[in-house]
Amino acid sequence: MDRETVFTYGAPGLKFGVGASDEIGFDLSQYDVRRVLVITDPGVAATGHPQRVADQMAQFGIEAAVYDGVHVEPTDASFEAAIAHARETGPWDAYVAVGGGSSIDTAKAVNLLTSNDGELMDYINAPVGRARAPQHPLKPLVAVPTTTGTGAESTTICVLDVLALKVKTGISHARLRPTLAVVDPALTLSQPAGVTAAAGMDILCHALESYTARPYTSYDRKTPEQRVPYCGANPISDMWSEHAMTLLSGAFRRAVRDGDDTEARGQMALAATMAGLGFGNAGVHIPHANAYPIAGRVRDFHPEGYPADEPLVPHGMAVSLTAPEAFRWTFEAGPDRHLRAAELLAPGHAYDGPDALPGVLADLMRDIGIPNGLGAVGYSQSDVPDLVEGAMKQQRLLATAPREVTEDDAAAILERSVELW
Repeated sequence: MDRETVFTYGAPGLKFGVGASDEIGFDLSQYDVRRVLVITDPGVAATGHPQRVADQMAQFGIEAAVYDGVHVEPTDASFEAAIAHARETGPWDAYVAVGGGSSIDTAKAVNLLTSNDGELMDYINAPVGRARAPQHPLKPLVAVPTTTGTGAESTTICVLDVLALKVKTGISHARLRPTLAVVDPALTLSQPAGVTAAAGMDILCHALESYTARPYTSYDRKTPEQRVPYCGANPISDMWSEHAMTLLSGAFRRAVRDGDDTEARGQMALAATMAGLGFGNAGVHIPHANAYPIAGRVRDFHPEGYPADEPLVPHGMAVSLTAPEAFRWTFEAGPDRHLRAAELLAPGHAYDGPDALPGVLADLMRDIGIPNGLGAVGYSQSDVPDLVEGAMKQQRLLATAPREVTEDDAAAILERSVELW
């Protein structure tokens, strides 16, 4: 079969800058909406930002209500609770998500299941779910991130834990992409250092994984109806990923060290958006595939800066824990790209060859307080087979890896990630 010659690119509208969140009422008035549901979690609700966003809509004749039941690291149960609330209190003309990736992903699921029939499992990615495509357009969704990490404001996916299966998976379709991303760096100033570190590693891995993904020209040629949002590395995604890494090199450590550094916060917010614009089109691969079972099978780890009521490995932290060894393994598929990424993140670094990018990552992770591998969050070598099983279910992600990943390959990466340094 012929190789692919076409890549696709999609992005939401974007409004960026301090004070951007003060204009959401006006923005929604341009879509001729009358009833809006603001979706957030209890911690973000306590900052007052979601209610402030809701209150500003009245001057534009828009009725708004706040739902603050989002679960940090959402589950199928928390998605279903939010969907039920929206159905019972609706109909709604539009949705606004104010919060981290958990709130934005929950809003995507709510929008999907209040605009289309069926149940959640109908739309969850195969093989966990039935991977059904929505039949009807979704309502306008405005995504307002309050953390600098997930890039969910730019992407076509939402992520959740399926509790009965103890697996993290997602829903992916172009219609899930928010209509408008409103990125106001002022909303991230209250983000704790531990959250900044974990969420920042998510930004970094978004940029790195999309930059090192299979090139779009390596796939078999698709027909128009076969095209998916993740099309492989391409010139547009490469541009966003490189810009994100350049910003991170100067801002990441500063933002973790000093939460009041407004310049660093702004650069992190911009890096998150840029990385989202990159991976939201090229895709992510091995570190994200590994992260799903790492987060889904957590036993008794309580990270700094997150709610302490239940065990949690934050998504960005889970992604980072196997990233050094994953990129050591992918090095041979594209040495120039791996070395270029290391240079962007740490100009003049002392590492070379396959150790370059893993070394740069390990130095950064030590500096910002990321745990030293899987062992530090409660896993051991005996857990590797279960983690491999969970990672191999993420074929939509692994298909984007620059090398074909077998169970043995995944096991080797996870085994070497139990203790990173």
